[in-house]
Amino acid sequence: MALISIHNMSMGFGGRLLFDRVSLHIEAGERICVVGRNGEGKTTLLNIVRATTIPDDGKIYRKPGLRIASLAQEIPKDLNGSVFDIVAKGIEIHPGVNFAAVNDNETEEIWQSQARVEKILTQLKLDPESDFVPLSTGVKRRVMFARALVGSPDILLLDEPTNHMDIAAIGLIEEMVENFAGTLLFVTHDRVFLQKIAARIIEIDIGRITSWDCGYETFIKRKSAALDVQKNQHHLFDKKLAQEEVWIRKGIRARRARNEGRVRRLLKMREERHNRRVRPGTAKIAIQEAERPGKLVIEAKGVSFAFDKKRILEDFSVTVMRGDRVGIIGPNGSGKTTLLGLMLKMYPPDAGSIRHGVNLEIAYFDQTREQLDEERTVVDNVANGSDFITINGRQRHVISYLKDFLFSPDRARSPLKTLSGGERNRLLLARLFTRPSNVLVMDEPTNDLDIQTLELLEEHLLEYSGTLLLVSHDRAFLNNVVTSTLVFESSGHVAEFIGGYDDWQRQKKQALVSSKKPAAPRVNKRRVVKKENRKLGFKEKYELDALPLQIETMEKEQAQLYEQMSEPEFYKSAGDVIAAAKARHQELEKMLEDAYLRWEDLESKNG
Repeated sequence: MALISIHNMSMGFGGRLLFDRVSLHIEAGERICVVGRNGEGKTTLLNIVRATTIPDDGKIYRKPGLRIASLAQEIPKDLNGSVFDIVAKGIEIHPGVNFAAVNDNETEEIWQSQARVEKILTQLKLDPESDFVPLSTGVKRRVMFARALVGSPDILLLDEPTNHMDIAAIGLIEEMVENFAGTLLFVTHDRVFLQKIAARIIEIDIGRITSWDCGYETFIKRKSAALDVQKNQHHLFDKKLAQEEVWIRKGIRARRARNEGRVRRLLKMREERHNRRVRPGTAKIAIQEAERPGKLVIEAKGVSFAFDKKRILEDFSVTVMRGDRVGIIGPNGSGKTTLLGLMLKMYPPDAGSIRHGVNLEIAYFDQTREQLDEERTVVDNVANGSDFITINGRQRHVISYLKDFLFSPDRARSPLKTLSGGERNRLLLARLFTRPSNVLVMDEPTNDLDIQTLELLEEHLLEYSGTLLLVSHDRAFLNNVVTSTLVFESSGHVAEFIGGYDDWQRQKKQALVSSKKPAAPRVNKRRVVKKENRKLGFKEKYELDALPLQIETMEKEQAQLYEQMSEPEFYKSAGDVIAAAKARHQELEKMLEDAYLRWEDLESKNG
C-alpha cells in the first residue's frame, strides 16, 4: 500500500488553478524529484504532502503513523540556541520521545538519540556547540537538513536542498541522501544532484501532474518526444476545427440528422479548444552588448587582502582577457564575493595591484539582491518610473519587455515583496540586461531559477561575446559556461584551472595520483642497489622488487573507481553495487598506505 495517495485534488491561488483534479501515489523507498517552472506549484505540492497546506478539493490518504520531516527553502526566523539543541528537536517526530533535556538518568532510547544527533553532526561537519543565529545561510540550511534527517522519517521532503550551499556542503548532502533508507520527495534546480538522486520524476505542468518512472536524462528525452506528439495532435485538431468553421459559415443547407450531428460535434470541438490549457512561453533573454573593450580586461598582480584579521587573498595574480569566462569556486565565507569586489576595484588591496583595460562597461548581478527595492513594483524596479526602456537601440514598453521574462501584466505591476525567489532572480536578470555591457559579473545567479530558465541563460551566456566573471556552486552551470576556474584552496590561496567544475576535479585527482605514484628513476636505482646489498633476505628482496608494480596496479584501480563514482549514472545502480564500490575504495586507500610504509621500511634496510 502507498504511503500517500492523492485523488482528484484541485487547488488554486488568486483565481489561478495550480492543480486541476490531479492524482498521485507515493510508495515506500522511492526517490522522486518534482520538476516544473517557477510558480507551477512545486513547493505547494510538498506542503500538501506534509499537511501544512490543505487543498480546495480531493482526498488524501496517509498511512497511519507516517513520519514526515522536511527542509524548507526559508529558514525559520525564531530559531535560536546551539546547533546541537536545534538538531535534537528533530527527534521529537518519534512518538513518545521528547529530547528536550538529556542527563545521566535518561532512558537508553534517549542516549541512542543523542548518539544519533552527534553522528549526523559529525557527518555533516557541524560544530554542535556553535550558536545558530550568526551562522551563514548555507550552514543554517545544513543544520536544518540535519534536523530533518535525525528522526529517521519515513518520508523526507527537501525543497531546493543545495541552495546557498558551497560545493563541499553539497557533496555531504548528496552522500547523506544516497544513504537515506526512507522515501525521498524533493525539488531542485541542481541538475547534477537531480541526475544522481532521482529515480522517478513528477512533472507539474499547466495544472496537471505527470509521473515518469525514470531518471532525469531519460525524462528529458521522453518529454521532448511527448511534446512533439502533442504538438502534432494539436495541429491536426486545429486544422479540422478550421475546416468545420468554414463549413458552418457557409450555412446548413438541409436540417438533416447528419448535419445536426456535425453541428453538435463542432460545438464540442469549440469547447475542447477553449478548455485547452496553454503552456506558458519560454523566457526570452537578450543580453545587450556594449562597445568592444581592449584585449586586456583585468590584470591582478601579487594581490593580498585581509578583512577583520582574516586573510582572504595572499599573493594572488590573474590575467583576464576579452572573451574569457571565469568561474570562481570556494567554500561559503572564503571570500568569493570579496574577490569580485577587488577585481572590480570596489576597494583597494592591502598589497599588489589591479589594472583594468580600456572601455569596460560592467553589469553586476548581486546575490544579495540589494539592487532591488522591496517597496516598489516590478515595473519600477526595472524602468525606474518610466514606461519605456531602450534594448539594443530599440525602444520597448516595459510591460512588453517583462513578458519576455514571463511576467504577466498583472504580475509586472505587483509589489516586489510578493514575488517568489525564482521570480526575483528573473527580475534581477531583466534589470541587469537593460544595460549594455562588455563585462558581466554574476554572483550566484542560478539560485531559485527553474531549469528551463537556467538552460536558456546558459545558451545566451555562451553567445555573449563579452567577458564573464561567475561565482556559482552549480556544477552543471560551471561545466557548461566557464572556460577557466579560480578555486579557493586554502587560506588566502587561489589556484587557477582550465575548464569548469569537472575539469577541476579531474586535474585535482590526477595531481593526487601523481603525488602518490613512485617515480620511475627511484625504482630503477633501487633495483641496482639491491643486487649489491646483502642486508635483505631473499623473500624481502623479492617483495621490494614487486612493490612498485603492486602499487601501480592499485593506483590504476583507484583511479578507475574515482572515475566510475564521479559519473551520475553510477548512483542509479543497485544499493549493494554502490556500497561495494565505496568499500573497495576505502580498502584500496588502506592497502596503498600500508604498501608505501612497507616500501620505505624495506628501502631503509636495503641501504
